[in-house]
Amino acid sequence: MSEYVNQLSGGAPLIGALPPGSATAAVWSLDTTLDAVGGFRIDDALPLLDAAERDRAGRLLRDGDRQRYLASHVGLRVLLGGYLGLAPEKVSLMREDCLCCGAPHGRPAVADGGLHFSLSHSGDLAYFAFAAVPVGIDVEGIPDAAAVADVLTALHPAEAAEVTALPEADRRVALARVWSRKEAYLKGTGAGLSLGLADPYIGAAPAPAEVPGWTLTDLPAPLEYAAALALRA
Repeated sequence: MSEYVNQLSGGAPLIGALPPGSATAAVWSLDTTLDAVGGFRIDDALPLLDAAERDRAGRLLRDGDRQRYLASHVGLRVLLGGYLGLAPEKVSLMREDCLCCGAPHGRPAVADGGLHFSLSHSGDLAYFAFAAVPVGIDVEGIPDAAAVADVLTALHPAEAAEVTALPEADRRVALARVWSRKEAYLKGTGAGLSLGLADPYIGAAPAPAEVPGWTLTDLPAPLEYAAALALRA
């Protein structure tokens, strides 16, 4: 599994080929405040997006929220297009069937298959992962003390106990760590947050716990963030 994070910037990226085999993923990060992403100006980005993405962007009333959404989705299309050999606007996206109800609002996917991806953003930072097998990625900002208290009850009891046992100054980082691991795994499986955050146990220790059928890895991230990658074994 890859632990290296490529940096997507304003210029056209050197994407190259997807890492070979089923045990590796390509990971990228992006500062979503940039005026241009991957060689495309955000102010001119709408033609790169499909109807669903344009509708979503149009419903975001805050300038910052709209900027972050457009930047991350332009970045996603630039990178997908690079790996698939397509122009960004030619990438056809869909939703898989939901694992809970069967309706088509599950995990985002490339319509023609052949490449799995995951996108996450928090604050002004976005992370992307691409692989030949199901993959999930998540980045989380370090929460404040009040958020730690609110979220602890949603975790696996053993994870909550691990966070609570730490000195108070360390709990915020530990919670972001376990939260990013959990969400990366749930994105990879396609379950999302529909079944809650309690299961499976992933752990708040410096290294993730083993989860059958999946490989979890903590990713490099800025000091105010935690990030993790989940790849189906």
